[in-house]
Amino acid sequence: QVQLVESGGGLVQAGGSLRLSCAASGSIFNINDMAWYRQAPENQRELVAKIDRGGSTNYADSVKGRFTISRDNGKNTVYLQMNSLKPEDTAVYYCNAAVQAYSGRYFSYWGQGTQVTVSS
Repeated sequence: QVQLVESGGGLVQAGGSLRLSCAASGSIFNINDMAWYRQAPENQRELVAKIDRGGSTNYADSVKGRFTISRDNGKNTVYLQMNSLKPEDTAVYYCNAAVQAYSGRYFSYWGQGTQVTVSS
């Protein structure tokens, strides 16, 4: 019943910025952690940033100081502001959310992925 829809990916030159959005909809009682992951071709998926419902954040060392994760709990939306982009940031970016159903159980949901390409 829950869907996560991502937007904001695209092609940008090194040093540029992009902002990714991920909106959750459906039967949602609560969302705890939300996160962004990325996966480059032939590479393993890695955690980029995460944020809990209260706003506490964690970042991968490779993006710390350049990326900012935020959320709007009223809109069930998580954002990833990406500044000073590098070619190494090129990947498909996936959002993830720990969604609490009205039953009380939590389920992990994934967005469809959005391509971010940083040219040199």
